[in-house]
Amino acid sequence: MEVLTNAEMQRADQLTIAAGTPGFELMLSAGQAVAEAAQALVEEGPILVVAGPGNNGGDGFVAAAELAAQGREVSIILMCERDQLQGDAASAARGWKHPVLPFNPQAIGRPSLIIDALFGAGLSRPLEGEAREMIEAINANGAPVLAVDLPSGINGASAAVMGVAVNAAETVTFFRKKPAHLLLPGRVHCGRVRVADIGIDAQVLDEIAPQVFENDPDFWGRAFPVPRIDGHKYARGHVLAVSGDAAATGAARLAARGALRSGAGLVTLATPRDALAINAGALTAVMVRPVDTAIEFGALLEDKRYNTCIIGPGTGTGERTCDFVHTALSAQRHLVLDADALTSFAANPERLFESIKSSHDTGVVLTPHEGEFPRLFSDLSNKHPGRSKLERVRAAAERSGAVVLLKGPDTTIAAPDGRATIAANAPRWLATAGAGDVLTGIIAGLLAQGVPAFEAASIGVWMHGEAALEAGPGLIAEDLTETLPAVHRRIYDALGVEY
Repeated sequence: MEVLTNAEMQRADQLTIAAGTPGFELMLSAGQAVAEAAQALVEEGPILVVAGPGNNGGDGFVAAAELAAQGREVSIILMCERDQLQGDAASAARGWKHPVLPFNPQAIGRPSLIIDALFGAGLSRPLEGEAREMIEAINANGAPVLAVDLPSGINGASAAVMGVAVNAAETVTFFRKKPAHLLLPGRVHCGRVRVADIGIDAQVLDEIAPQVFENDPDFWGRAFPVPRIDGHKYARGHVLAVSGDAAATGAARLAARGALRSGAGLVTLATPRDALAINAGALTAVMVRPVDTAIEFGALLEDKRYNTCIIGPGTGTGERTCDFVHTALSAQRHLVLDADALTSFAANPERLFESIKSSHDTGVVLTPHEGEFPRLFSDLSNKHPGRSKLERVRAAAERSGAVVLLKGPDTTIAAPDGRATIAANAPRWLATAGAGDVLTGIIAGLLAQGVPAFEAASIGVWMHGEAALEAGPGLIAEDLTETLPAVHRRIYDALGVEY
């Protein structure tokens, strides 16, 4: 499903209004959706609406009137004077035939539900004064909160907390989600997110042409590589993973197994000779080849059947790893770079980016976590709070010429052309040693099967999260490859593929 920025959502409203639907009609639909969600969330007891001075507050007035008409006890706290409301919000307020309470935390009382209709997604400056005091009082009250569009205090673009933010049990948004519904920390404040249909035709997306999507099978399903009944292993690609020395072999083996489990026809581990016996003794379906130098690695790549490489997990940092990367890029192989391969270029990231661009291979994926990302993109680190994770990753992809995947609970993936996905299916127990190595392998296995790099990274991230959910709490990295067959079945079911 598409994810719209604040500006794109505003454009969707404008196009709908220009096509003949009055803005107030959209507000009525939005308020009714909020009322429906409120009834479902709390079936009885008093409801308090805390309304702001804009259209978010207008939605709150409509919801209040609808709930009162359904027999619920409803009251409204308004941030401004009633006669200061303008446009559709003023029209909505005229539909409320009862007094409004003063904007004072003491007016909250003991409701069964609070509807947060203060600011929505448009907030751009930190909250101070009475607005901050009201949000702190809402959070301290103990009643569940239903947020309208986005919890107040969350920046709709960056998902940042603007000083303080409402902690909602549920959020009702309209037409499509926004980045802050998926990115942290905004997502934590949203609770369960409902997307309500308020009468905006999906055809408006043809003109808006959004480039950001929630990472799920609805987006990438058609790119998923389903094996042909008349296919064979050589048609599904051959992944070549580079191992570290005898003291650091586990990461590469995890990646190799991930590549095999995601569907690659064959996987070979290029291992230093001092680790050959260790790797050979620990692997079965994954083959091993002795490789100590970049020259030997290049000789191995003369076999065109090796169409995808993994470099980084446990390979060690330094010039040797850089040479392996340049060799793979010169051979125009699809490539997933992680961990040590990224750190090896920290002193001169442009050297890597130039090599990627000169290879003319669009199948290159970089998979840093937040600790590794600044080593290549120091000016795009998360120490710049004004920039969202989405903006940072898109800028990194454009600069590097590669698909960039920034790992985390809200893993965000971007292609150099600006397309991006945000994942929201990773469980909290996925943060464990070696999990990222398995992800690297899953993506490589998809690349080997001919999946384009952006889609391969997006599919890999989703499968990784689902495998962790399948394994459950207590997960260790080795479990991920064992639960991937169940994830494949889930995808086949979604696509209607028999197995």
